[in-house]
Amino acid sequence: MDSVFVNIVRAPEDPILGVTVAYNKDTSPNKLNLGVGAYRTEEGKPVVLNVVRKAEQLLVNDQTKNKEYLPIIGIADFNKFSAKLILGADSPAIQENRVTTVQCLSGTGSLRRSIYIPVPTWGNHPKIFTLAGLSVKTYRYYDPATRGLDIQGLLEDLGAAPSGAIVLLHACAHNPTGVDPTPDQWEQIRQLMRSKALLPFFDSAYQGFASGSLDEDAQSVRTFVADGGELLAAQSYAKNMGLYGERVGALSIVCKTGDVASRVESQLKLVIRPMYSNPPIHGASIVATILKSSDMFNEWTAELKAMADRIISMRHQLYDSLTAKGTPGDWSHIIKQIGMFTFTGLNSEQVSFMTKEYHIYMTSDGRISMAGLSSKTVPHLTDAIHAAVTRVS
Repeated sequence: MDSVFVNIVRAPEDPILGVTVAYNKDTSPNKLNLGVGAYRTEEGKPVVLNVVRKAEQLLVNDQTKNKEYLPIIGIADFNKFSAKLILGADSPAIQENRVTTVQCLSGTGSLRRSIYIPVPTWGNHPKIFTLAGLSVKTYRYYDPATRGLDIQGLLEDLGAAPSGAIVLLHACAHNPTGVDPTPDQWEQIRQLMRSKALLPFFDSAYQGFASGSLDEDAQSVRTFVADGGELLAAQSYAKNMGLYGERVGALSIVCKTGDVASRVESQLKLVIRPMYSNPPIHGASIVATILKSSDMFNEWTAELKAMADRIISMRHQLYDSLTAKGTPGDWSHIIKQIGMFTFTGLNSEQVSFMTKEYHIYMTSDGRISMAGLSSKTVPHLTDAIHAAVTRVS
């Protein structure tokens, strides 16, 4: 008898995770994986922060800890300190109890209307919001001609959006382009959105990981909080604490009043209960342990800055190397962009050429992870880009 699954077709590989699958199959000693969105050391190795190991040791040794189910909204200290981290310790919204924060895996299930997302954006965003029941629209963001921000297109598209629509904004280190608005441009975006009654939904996946400063990387969010308006902010600790596999996130919703915030929280509980009931305990306990202790917090910020600085250094090394080689084109966008990723401007044919001839793996849109690069591999990447640009149109 045939399997009941006989007519199931094989699904395509995930465009980002599939890059690593192909890389792992390659036997070349010169292979280089620039597709993965995870930090690597100069030696190309994954890293667990020292402060994370210390926090885990404290948790293991604490005999009062148990593995009971958490409340629906998660660990109270994790939520309190996460809100302070993104909104600022002296945030008026926190002081006035206008913020509800929940520990979560994703913060999308409670929304049911139009959401405008930038072009391009993280590949999972459209899927997440569509499955959450939203009508997904787009707004212009990246300008391929300048390899920078299309601020006019952005303002035009958001200006044409209907009042009440949600707008997804990358808080810093835009993925995949590495292109962020300047403070003046953020102010233009804020004024337009508030005048149109558009609801900001910030995705903050790289706080502290972009510039090396937690406060600087949260400035966009805090500018919107300062005007007294409402917003949503989703946070991830995957990158800035290296807790990739722990899946630790928070969703904070800043409301007009404390009463509204408490009603919003009651609805969030109704969304979470059938979705995953309550969040996992370990990763959030690590985060809460670090954020609660001033010594551990300081140790974390030093390690975080070291990671950010290494990525910034890789940008300068790659730019200098391409310039020294006389590779055709203007490569200054590599040092103007910020965060984990660089949008190189290479097309899919050039990417395929680099994979085939140089065993360099990246997504087909030309996005490379600067964290996957090292001083030793910069010359190899430079040779590959130079060959791709000069031999493949």
